[in-house]
Amino acid sequence: MKTRSIVLTIALCCVGLAVCWGQGANMGTWKLNEAKTKIPAGVPKNTTVVYVAAGDNIKVTVDGVGADGKPQHNEWTGKFDGKDYPLTGDPAADTRSYKVINDHTTELTNKKNGKVTVMGQIVVSADGKMRTVTVKGTDPSGKMVSYSAVYDKQ
Repeated sequence: MKTRSIVLTIALCCVGLAVCWGQGANMGTWKLNEAKTKIPAGVPKNTTVVYVAAGDNIKVTVDGVGADGKPQHNEWTGKFDGKDYPLTGDPAADTRSYKVINDHTTELTNKKNGKVTVMGQIVVSADGKMRTVTVKGTDPSGKMVSYSAVYDKQ
């Protein structure tokens, strides 16, 4: 009986480890490192980004400050399969897609009414402690924006 319990425990640990590795380098809580970030004035600033498992999906919760200086919150739940999933709380987009490029790189695309508003790339450092988000697109007024934001793993 002891052998069976030990084997079952080891098997469950292996499954848990596989699930953790399968979620990718983005999983967890990320805080904006303002000293290393280059976001132009008048562009929303995401200060905290959280990736968590939600069943067989991933839920991304973003908190920050809008271009108007007021708190901003948006949420997205879906898969990192390159398909559009609904985005709530972002005045500049109503869908977002994520596509895994490799173990440390993910592409993101935001759309409003089917039209691409922002495209970007998320690169997580080899040690998993920092991620850099590089974004190009248009703001709600149609002005072109480009910036890079650096986040530290919490």
